[in-house]
Amino acid sequence: MRPTDENRPLKAALVGAGGIARGSHLPALRQLAAEGVPLEVVAAVDIDDDAVRRFCAEGDIPNAYTDLQRMLDEQQPDLVTICTPPTLHREQTVTALRSGAWVWCEKPPCPSLEEFDAIEAAEGQDGGPYAAIVFQHRFGSGARHVRKLLADGEVGRPLVAHCQTTWYRNDAYYSVPWRGRWATEGGGPAMGHGIHQMDLLLDILGPWAEVRAMAGRLVHDVETEDVSTALVRFRNGALATVVNSVLSPDEVSRIRIDCERATLELTHLYGYGNDDWRITPAPGVPDEQAAAWRDFGPDVPSSHLAQLRELVASIRAGERPRSSGADGRTSLELISALYKSAFTDTTVRAGDIGPGDPYYTALHGGAPGWSPSTRTEEAHA
Repeated sequence: MRPTDENRPLKAALVGAGGIARGSHLPALRQLAAEGVPLEVVAAVDIDDDAVRRFCAEGDIPNAYTDLQRMLDEQQPDLVTICTPPTLHREQTVTALRSGAWVWCEKPPCPSLEEFDAIEAAEGQDGGPYAAIVFQHRFGSGARHVRKLLADGEVGRPLVAHCQTTWYRNDAYYSVPWRGRWATEGGGPAMGHGIHQMDLLLDILGPWAEVRAMAGRLVHDVETEDVSTALVRFRNGALATVVNSVLSPDEVSRIRIDCERATLELTHLYGYGNDDWRITPAPGVPDEQAAAWRDFGPDVPSSHLAQLRELVASIRAGERPRSSGADGRTSLELISALYKSAFTDTTVRAGDIGPGDPYYTALHGGAPGWSPSTRTEEAHA
């Protein structure tokens, strides 16, 4: 379903009054309205009454709630943005969808493929409502330009790729009780940190075919891993290395794709603009051709705002948005396969993980030494 009156402002509500709501979601909603898009923020929800009241007062939001269902019943928003921890995403997203609201949910989408499939099952049919995941790196002008170069065959076939999320998190970061735990974070750096770069790599290169991975707990006393590496074969034949780390003092986010006629490279940290991309032509490529490849056009940085623009257009058109449904699931499937490969010492292929597989219901898969129950048993042995 979608708003039938194209002139009526879309009503938006935020769930969660923490840092990501304050720093990213609300500013994107406000900026879109300032650009003339008919949109109004009507409510916010948080279990902490004081926190949500402060959030609403500071953000000029008219209605504060501590009960999601009550907010949905009374405000009937068209769009609900979910800014809460991943273990709450399934329940809150399904509740919002069943009320008729479209959903924009922060990453990670949810802690398992089983929960993601439950969300997709709650979506509407033709015309929505649908639930999109926040994968804002897909939506910068740089990624759009590179996708077009590949789709048009300008730079030839992609052959070799590198996907790197090497960040640094110290002991103080993991002293927060919910961090580093499967039940509350869903996973380690592969899930909570590297998911953005992996999602962008998949968005550029297309479907993956198989993965072989390793994971380690090298520094931090946590349930999850603190570093992982993987080899990924794509359906188009390209081979990629993936590294996700929270042990790296020289922090960087990086994607490099070596194609037949050029290397396409992105180096940044938490977001990029056109200047963060570099295109290196192969020997023999004419200078004028290389110059055309390097013309990215107007700079649209990767951001929540860039994704929100497309999402609102999809709501108005009643069309499934990017990063929802099967398109939004692909990164979580790769991450699930990465964990299964690392913990079982096997190659995992796309489509292998489904109902009945322990990695379908939990990313640790009950693996000895990794699942919370086996960690507890080892501690008392």
